Amino acid sequence: MKQASTVLIAAGALLVGGIATAAFMNGRERQPEATAPLSAEAAQAGPDTAGDASVDDVLETAGLQYADVLKVEPVTEKEKVYATVIGTEPVRETTQTSVPHEVCEDVVVQERLPEKDGNVGGTVAGAVIGGLLGNQVGGGSGKKAATAAGAVAGGVIGNQVDKRHVGGKVVTRTERQCHTENAVSESTRVTGYNVTYRNADGTTGTMRMASKPGTRVAMGNADKVVGYQVTYRYNDQDGTLRLDEKPESDRLPVVDGKIVTSTAVVEVPQAAIRQ
Repeated sequence: MKQASTVLIAAGALLVGGIATAAFMNGRERQPEATAPLSAEAAQAGPDTAGDASVDDVLETAGLQYADVLKVEPVTEKEKVYATVIGTEPVRETTQTSVPHEVCEDVVVQERLPEKDGNVGGTVAGAVIGGLLGNQVGGGSGKKAATAAGAVAGGVIGNQVDKRHVGGKVVTRTERQCHTENAVSESTRVTGYNVTYRNADGTTGTMRMASKPGTRVAMGNADKVVGYQVTYRYNDQDGTLRLDEKPESDRLPVVDGKIVTSTAVVEVPQAAIRQ
């Protein structure tokens, strides 16, 4: 009578590529060295029951099949991107301001006084000459008016000439003189910083910032791949599943109707293990 017992085989750490490789070897001639260690319980069953069962035998007994990968789409999340600050240089701006103000000083000036009797002599002489010139113009009452006007004008001119006569005394006096000047002042202030940075890929760049940064600067957001959405077909039925890693082949292993992605526990009858 055939006795049926089951052996629990832990296929931990079987990656998708490893399972696919084992399944591929199932169609080839079995090699003596292509064996998989059994669990502790199977080893204690003795050499007649444990033996050197190959991975091909185990997977074949478990009914290994494959699902076809139809599409693989990366799943992304927005992630802030930073660059490392490797240098900063302040940008300064200098401005000039002009302020008008009055400047005064005492200045010594000289002037010549007129001669003592110069006012009279010059005025009289000027009046006589002016009257004679006016008398030559017109006739009758007009001549009289012209003579009088000439005498007045001549007297004024004679008086001014006499004041400037070189014979007068020279005197000095102090006179306060004022004028307007523009005072120019300069001021300097920091308007920003030229920041040199290094990106994660090693490239460098420079940007202008209003304030001095710390050890890193934000460069915006980028898409980070956090997984893969895999569309597959198994027994003419389509389905999807989420994987952390991108499939290495266009097929996914299926054991007992379930897709195996990283680890598997396969239960096989003892009679299926080769002696």
